[in-house]
Amino acid sequence: MFTGIIEELGTIKNISIMGHSGQIIIEADEVLKGTKIGDSIAVNGICLTVTSLMPNAFSADIMAETVRRSSLSTANKGDKVNLERAMAADGRFGGHIVSGHIDGTGTITSYQKEENAIWVEIEAEPKILRLIMEKGSISIDGISLTVASVGDRSFKVSVIPHTGEMTTLLKKKQGDLVNLENDVVGKYVERLLGFENREENKSNLTLDMLEEYGF
Repeated sequence: MFTGIIEELGTIKNISIMGHSGQIIIEADEVLKGTKIGDSIAVNGICLTVTSLMPNAFSADIMAETVRRSSLSTANKGDKVNLERAMAADGRFGGHIVSGHIDGTGTITSYQKEENAIWVEIEAEPKILRLIMEKGSISIDGISLTVASVGDRSFKVSVIPHTGEMTTLLKKKQGDLVNLENDVVGKYVERLLGFENREENKSNLTLDMLEEYGF
């Protein structure tokens, strides 16, 4: 489990995808401290298992499901990535519950400066948007952010200078893909309350039902 608080920016040293799976090697420093083979590190929000350690780098295998769900298919050698180690039992919970299991990707459509913050608009599929709520949490490339507004085709977050400096989000361009993970609490609530309606992109979950169950 992660919290969405990025520890450092790593650099892709090598990525090799043959077919729909492969391996990635990432140069890093901070996240290697205390890390052992078999530990989990979130790479742009994707939970990857460390398969080998080397001076200032680690490797991880990439399975086909990860390539299908995430932006790794567009990643290149030299790209910067957000890194976070799994949260220690005695660690501080600075963000929100992030599993590292990507729900899908979104596309950055615009940036807009407002005083000291930057508004970022991201277009996403209905199956992701339906679980996004204003003032709720979402993980974007592994970054825990608060949703500022949500519409029919996109949502917006407001990024403060510190987050911009410590992560890759403001270094991307319009049209770039980002990994999205919905708030895990919302996913479980929808699963439990909307289980009978299996039609794609529809749910039985309503605001009245959430209020009835204390949300």
